[in-house]
Amino acid sequence: MSAHSIPTSWIACQLGDVVNYGQTVKVEPHDIPDTSWVLELEDIEKDTSKIIQRISFNQRKSKSTKNYFQPGDILYGKLRPYLNKILVSDSEGYCSTEIVPIQAKFTINSRYLFYWMKSPAFLDYVSAVSHGLNMPRLGTEAGQSAPLILPPLNEQNRIADKLDAVLARVDACRERLGRVPGILKRFRQAVLATATSGVLTTDWRGERVKHLSMLLPDTWEICKIRDVGSIQLGRQRSPKYHRGDNMRPYLRVQNVFEDRLDLSDIMEMDFSEADFEKYQLHYGDILLNEGQSPEYLGRPAMFRGELENVCFTNTLIRFQASDRVIPDYALLVFRNHMHSGRYVTEGNITTNIAHLGAGRFGNVEFPLPPIEEQHEIVRRVGALFVHADALEAKYHAARDQVGHLTPSLLARAFCGELVSQDPNDEPAEKLLERIRAARAVQPSVIRTRRARTPRQAAISTSAQSVAAMPAHAGLPTTQTSPAPQVSSLDPTSTLAAPAGIRTLTDLRKAAGLNQSVVAKAMGLNQACISQMETGKRAITEDQRRKLAEILGVSVEEIPR
Repeated sequence: MSAHSIPTSWIACQLGDVVNYGQTVKVEPHDIPDTSWVLELEDIEKDTSKIIQRISFNQRKSKSTKNYFQPGDILYGKLRPYLNKILVSDSEGYCSTEIVPIQAKFTINSRYLFYWMKSPAFLDYVSAVSHGLNMPRLGTEAGQSAPLILPPLNEQNRIADKLDAVLARVDACRERLGRVPGILKRFRQAVLATATSGVLTTDWRGERVKHLSMLLPDTWEICKIRDVGSIQLGRQRSPKYHRGDNMRPYLRVQNVFEDRLDLSDIMEMDFSEADFEKYQLHYGDILLNEGQSPEYLGRPAMFRGELENVCFTNTLIRFQASDRVIPDYALLVFRNHMHSGRYVTEGNITTNIAHLGAGRFGNVEFPLPPIEEQHEIVRRVGALFVHADALEAKYHAARDQVGHLTPSLLARAFCGELVSQDPNDEPAEKLLERIRAARAVQPSVIRTRRARTPRQAAISTSAQSVAAMPAHAGLPTTQTSPAPQVSSLDPTSTLAAPAGIRTLTDLRKAAGLNQSVVAKAMGLNQACISQMETGKRAITEDQRRKLAEILGVSVEEIPR
């Protein structure tokens, strides 16, 4: 997105101009409270920013270093960024180091920034610059150099509010559409069940519907599958058949799906003339998976002459209908057995794989109506499935349209077309100047991971003892969870300050207080105080007044 395609009151800049991308608070596992939220990349649904699961530290048993985050932080998945895993945290917690917490401060709307980082323009950039072949990542420098379209602050708020509203409707539409496949699946299963029980053709027979009856019509028989056709396993694969003079294609379990054959991956092996005659497939043969995961055991499809001179292996069962049954009706019965779980009850389950076997398959019951009614059943089921297929096609078209809505709305938002511009808004150029000025007086500190030394452990123990003592100078002693330690190149150093000006760290030490005690008095955690002292967190006016009271200094002495 070029600067020429945005309103004149906007400005194109870089992400690093407004946020400290890549600067994080590292926390070791032994410093994380048991009940704290620990977020991993697999907990975030791609594209939708939905949290799939929320797991605490004592449930996850994490052993690796984590990044600390606070409510309102943007949590950006830098590993495989094309998956678009990003969300705004609703509470504090700890996350994988493959997730970068970003504090949207210095007068930028966090929801606006969140939506920008989900936009097609940002995704195109990160896809182009990510490094790593199999597991690409967005590096810190590339993240800081990422493009950012910056509108006036008031317009950021309007855009974020508008996107909240319209994308909520898109999500609701997507959720409703998501129910359609399940409805169609249940519809097809109901059609198969009524077709093979006589209910579907009750009116055709001139009978009244027996809603609660499980009995078959008087004109139907209940047989075994072996009574209405021949059953055969295919030939077993063997290395000795991998080459020879009579190489022929064959079908296996990977080629057979419900009511269709997948011929994209066909293998060959040597079949003698005798074996070819025995295992050659013919039009109307029904193939069923002999071994599969339980829910797909006995998955059937009919061979309709798609390949010439093709055979099958013993991972499949072949059913050839007798003159008592038409193959299309037999296929409906087998599909109903699969969906009803009948094959699972008959099969032999080992670990996660179930085996049906030709003998057990032949013993399964087969509802047999007269031939004329079989034709009518096949016709009616076909008509109903045509309607279901049409609805499914419309569902896919609608899903694709909804899938394009979010990127389209985001693209419109970031070229100034979603909300109107207000000439009274402060131009983004002035806003960026203020952001840069604010950041210039709050230099960044390089944060590194650092294991706790015995001295640091002793300090931590001492801080806990202080918190348990009677309140110092009226400070409350409310207990909170242990907070993460913020490390710098020298954990005892403070930010350099102009001569005669004391930093927040200087003021705290002069008052004889540690970060833990100040955090408790402020109603914050220790990480927040550390971020204030290192310039990584802006201090509000209310917080300045409270700090002045705690440290016994004037409000003017508290840095902004």
